[in-house]
Amino acid sequence: MTETSNLSAVRASYDRVAVDYARLLGTELSGKPLDRAVLAAFAEYVRADAGGGGRAVADLGCGPGRVTAHLDGLGVRAFGVDLSPAMVAVARRTYPGLRFEVGSMLALDVADGVLGGVLAWYSTVHTPPAELPAVFAEFERVLAPGGHVLLAFKAGGPGAAPDGSWGMTRLEHAYGHPVDLDVYWTPPELIAERLAAAGLAEVARLVREPAGPEQAPQGFLLARKA
Repeated sequence: MTETSNLSAVRASYDRVAVDYARLLGTELSGKPLDRAVLAAFAEYVRADAGGGGRAVADLGCGPGRVTAHLDGLGVRAFGVDLSPAMVAVARRTYPGLRFEVGSMLALDVADGVLGGVLAWYSTVHTPPAELPAVFAEFERVLAPGGHVLLAFKAGGPGAAPDGSWGMTRLEHAYGHPVDLDVYWTPPELIAERLAAAGLAEVARLVREPAGPEQAPQGFLLARKA
């Protein structure tokens, strides 16, 4: 896979913030009951529809591994993949009983059709909209028939396009460090359309209002490979 300037910037930014990111967000899910409910539903679908829970679930863009560990606690065989070596190092130290690997969503080191689930928990928010079809095609490639994908994403916010299609804001400072990140805001309708084009049919969607420091609605979309 050819390295893009966007991937290089995302990796460098998250390498820089990894330790403080883990410290600041380590218990974030405890205050977000809807987020936990969405993850629980995803885990139940995976256990029911793709080998009874026997197939692995990839947490793509896993960061310091907190959501990977949450999935493991829900009874699915989860492992994490992240672009940032520093994030993977933090995850391995924090959760030594789980597997974490360095990798890209655009070129996963996973065989075709073997996963029971794919989780992208806010990990596509730095992906330019033009690259989403390639990302979703990779999700479809690694999923077994009946496997599920769950996306969490920014459903709106500052910089949204006037026609409601998508928007972008630029982050130059986050988690106490300078960063170089574009954050994309994508309506659920566009996410669903692009997943469907990749062969992943929508099962359910949820949009909730901002919580805590969030500045905009948050979206969740569950889809299934036929």
